[in-house]
Amino acid sequence: ICAAGARPDLSFGEWQLTFENGAEAEGNGPLPELPLGIHRLRAEGRELTLLAAPPRLPEPARCWGLVAPLYGISETGIGSYADLAALAQGMGGKGAAFLGINPVHAGFPTVPQLFSPYTPSHRRRLNVIHLPCGAGTPVPRVDYARDIPARTAALRAEYDAFPGDPGFDAWQAAEGEGLQRFALHQALSARLGAFWGDWPATLASPDTPAAIAARAELAAEMRFHAWLQWRAERALAAAGQAARDGGMAHGLYLDLAVGTHPFGAETWEDRASFAFGASLGAPPDAFAPEGQNWSLAPFSPLGLRARAYAPLAETLRRQLQFAGVLRIDHILGFERAYWVPDAAPGAYVAMPRDAMLAVARIEAARAGNAVIVGEDLGNIPEGLREALAVSGILGCRVAMFERDGWHPPAFRAAESYDRGAIASFSTHDLPTWRGWRQGADITARARIAGQETAAQQQERAEEVAAFDRLLPDPGVDALHDFLARTPSLLVAVQAELLLDMADQPNLPGTDGEYPNWQLRLPVAAGDFPALPSVARTASIMRD
Repeated sequence: ICAAGARPDLSFGEWQLTFENGAEAEGNGPLPELPLGIHRLRAEGRELTLLAAPPRLPEPARCWGLVAPLYGISETGIGSYADLAALAQGMGGKGAAFLGINPVHAGFPTVPQLFSPYTPSHRRRLNVIHLPCGAGTPVPRVDYARDIPARTAALRAEYDAFPGDPGFDAWQAAEGEGLQRFALHQALSARLGAFWGDWPATLASPDTPAAIAARAELAAEMRFHAWLQWRAERALAAAGQAARDGGMAHGLYLDLAVGTHPFGAETWEDRASFAFGASLGAPPDAFAPEGQNWSLAPFSPLGLRARAYAPLAETLRRQLQFAGVLRIDHILGFERAYWVPDAAPGAYVAMPRDAMLAVARIEAARAGNAVIVGEDLGNIPEGLREALAVSGILGCRVAMFERDGWHPPAFRAAESYDRGAIASFSTHDLPTWRGWRQGADITARARIAGQETAAQQQERAEEVAAFDRLLPDPGVDALHDFLARTPSLLVAVQAELLLDMADQPNLPGTDGEYPNWQLRLPVAAGDFPALPSVARTASIMRD
């Protein structure tokens, strides 16, 4: 790892250098200055990866933004990229500097029940269920089983009438082999099922003779899936442009899922970069006493190193193509990843932290000094937060967790929050302001498990009383004033709080027992910016 634009402190008798752009140089003695990027060096019988990164990302100006669930911002059907554009432009006019949403990675359109945005099929491709295609019937919750097939059928009809476009042809050619592999996977999925682990062994990778032969047979279907990606990229880019046109300094704030489905398109295309036979998860803690298994394939540290970190770089680059701010879910995995084997206790696996952080700095700088936020919550490894700070990567400071003591509860004053962070009250995995105060999460879990809640509700009442001692009153405006007074560089205002919603978007550890990722906002995207609560919050943040 060396500074971009500087000479690395390396010297060899003879060396051959391949720059990221393919240019080559050779010589002996000290190496030349290295431009921003990932370069390969051959010297003294070894091959080395040189990461030429900025030592630190620049600090963004203090600002605030809105975080909203993309899937739930439409009155009908699944929220679309067009809805996102409308919301972004309106909120930009209110002074918001960014609009954060759930991950928009490619999912499993042939399996409508697998709709969690944090269980993607491919993190370098986009979710096409967010493409706009006509109005639907208003329902209280997002109905994926109804809406995904209906939206797919509508998109198919639109494609059948597609006359062609030179822009699509040029884009498809520029995307190259990676797009073709993804499109082939999607076409095979429609025929053989969503998960490649269930396919015939002859199709276990895109390089088998059977898979190569299938390209000719499925060429028309592959073009359809390529067209869907083209449409999705154009729609998401348009939403980002609408955000900036509306006055947002950073535009969209996207979210990178921590892992990928073990038998989705990403692992089928790039088997060597992932570990199999184990899932990402978390060890037992107060939040999940039995530990967590997320059923996600982890990056292999050796696989990443062997490929000069290209899979990580490409994944980050895809997100930053559309976003001015990128949240990396569970960035603790840059230090150590908790692997849960199929039939054994879990264990931590060391990851190449410094190299992964350097790759993140490279891609953020390449995107015009984008802001990187690392979700640093949970069992935080010693030294990780310091390493993030040195890199200029912001952490997450969640008010309900920011405490000087837990028993009895003692919450930190606004002035003591970290500067290099994004401050919020909650997250998508935690209660809303109203729900926290009412113990809605406690009630929901107790209803599922059939447990008594008296002791937990009493503890929550003590927590609420302790937090209220920091506020002039228990209203959400007072909460937002508290967050605005923190020194944290970014403040995230959650849409559910502005709408006084009690139910949280996701209840971790549940599946069908709770309507995860299905709660719709009661106000349409275009009407949201005109809410009185938005005006009050914008005034608080501005002041």
